[in-house]
Amino acid sequence: MNNMYINFDPVAISLGPFFIYWYGILYAVGFIYSLKTAKIRRKNLCFYWETKEMEKFFYIGFICILIGGRIGYIIFYKPTFFIANPIWIFKIWTGGMSFHGGFIGILIFISIYSKKMNIKFFYISDFIAPLIPLGIGLGRLGNFINGELWGKVTLNTKFFCFFPKSIYDDIKIIEKNNSLIPIFEKYGSLPRHPSQLYEMFLEGFLLFIILNVFVKKHVRHGVISGIFLIFYGLLRIISELFRQEDSQIGLIFDKISMGQLLSFPMIFFGLTLLVFTKKKIF
Repeated sequence: MNNMYINFDPVAISLGPFFIYWYGILYAVGFIYSLKTAKIRRKNLCFYWETKEMEKFFYIGFICILIGGRIGYIIFYKPTFFIANPIWIFKIWTGGMSFHGGFIGILIFISIYSKKMNIKFFYISDFIAPLIPLGIGLGRLGNFINGELWGKVTLNTKFFCFFPKSIYDDIKIIEKNNSLIPIFEKYGSLPRHPSQLYEMFLEGFLLFIILNVFVKKHVRHGVISGIFLIFYGLLRIISELFRQEDSQIGLIFDKISMGQLLSFPMIFFGLTLLVFTKKKIF
C-alpha cells in the first residue's frame, strides 16, 4: 500500500523563544500577492483609488478576515471548546479558521468602507473577488501542512494519505467497522483523502482561473461578485464530499456538513445577484 504520512513540522523558523509557522507564512504570501496584484490592476478601476488609501483598505480588510475567520470557526465549529478554552482564540498559528466567517468579516468591512468613501459596494467587491482564491488555496495548503481538516477514510484510491492526528476519529470509525482494524494496526492510522489539497485546487486555483476569465470580459458590475459566490459555493460543496465532517458537529440532518450548509446561501445570493445585474438594478 503506497502511502504518505502527513506529519510536517508546522514551525517554519524558530528564533529562540519565537516561532514562525508555515500557516502564518502562507497567509502572508496570499496577502502580499493580493496587494501587489491590486496595485497593478488599479488602473482598470472605474473610480480613483489613491495608493495609500488602497493599502489601508487591504491592511484593515486582512485583519477583518482574520477576526471574522476565527470568530466564525468558534461559532460554526467549536463553540463548546472555546467556552472551556477561551485563550485558544488568540492562537491563530495552530489553525482553526472559517472561510465563511472571514468572508462575513470582509463583507461587513466593505459595506462600512463603501458608505464612508461614497463608493458603490460592487465596485470594490468585484475588484477584490479575483484576488481572494489564491489566498484560499494557500490557506488549504496550510491545513495540509498542519495535518488538520483531513479527508474521509478511503480504500478505493491510490491517492491517499495518513494523518497521525486523525487517530481519535479513526478509533471511532473502527468501533463501527471492525474490518479496518488490520489496516489501523499496520499503519497506525487509516488512509484518508487529502481533501485539503482537493480544496486547494478547486477553491483556490480553479476558482482563480474562472474569476480571471470573467475579469477579462469586462462584465457588468456585480457579475464578478456573483460568479465568486456561485462557484465558491459549488466547489466547496463538492470538496466537502471528500472531507471528514467535524467530529463535534457531525452531519447536519445526517445529510450535509456545516461547510456545505454555509455554502448553499452563497449560491442562492450569487444567482440572485446575477439576475439583478442582468436587469441592471445595480
